Amino acid sequence: MTTETTKSIFWQGVRDGAPFVLVIVPFALLFGVVATEAGLNLVETMAFSVLVIAGAAQFTAVELLSKDAPAVIALVSALAVNLRMAMYSASLTPHLGAAPLWQRALAAYLTVDQTYACSILKYQNRPDWTARQKLGYFLAVAVPIVPLWYAFTLVGALVGSAMPAGLALDFAVPITFLAMVGPMLHTRAHLAAAVVSVTAALVFAFLPYNLGLLLAAVLAMMTGARVEVIEARRAARGEGA
Repeated sequence: MTTETTKSIFWQGVRDGAPFVLVIVPFALLFGVVATEAGLNLVETMAFSVLVIAGAAQFTAVELLSKDAPAVIALVSALAVNLRMAMYSASLTPHLGAAPLWQRALAAYLTVDQTYACSILKYQNRPDWTARQKLGYFLAVAVPIVPLWYAFTLVGALVGSAMPAGLALDFAVPITFLAMVGPMLHTRAHLAAAVVSVTAALVFAFLPYNLGLLLAAVLAMMTGARVEVIEARRAARGEGA
């Protein structure tokens, strides 16, 4: 049993989530600007951020709608981008599944890339934590992230087209995901999926409505799953030898 207090674990989570402020602020600002330029009013823009709370999916949907893509394409694309949340949930269940329903619901709402990436790495290093301590850490990571996502979406929506064109806020999108994905590439399956996703996204970039990204995601998941099967078979043969 860990001797750490709930308070100390909470502040660990806040500290681990704090560096993401550097990318969350421009990321949220950019979404607010893009959403209003795409024709969403202030209420619609804020509802999008508060209800969906998934930046990549939000950008995907808004970008496609602004290009007059069919609504079904925008919806399918946003759902495909967010499919990773289902995998995040499955990965977190062994750690948070014993929590009361309302706490699990809150954790589900706050499951974003940053809270997942920080928490799953911490759980691997601290298997002695109780479910309550793990939940406290998870929620704490969201404290410096989620409120700023709301706040700067609002700022971006209010500023709108007045934002200087040379500010280049879009740098936050790739940096955010590189910072989160890089430390999580532990296995051959992870590396294979990453290589295939990047390669396929570049190869199929010519497809309309960002369909190349959907295809790249499917190919990457298939590759990762296949490599895991091959690794498991090799391990089984090694044990049987």
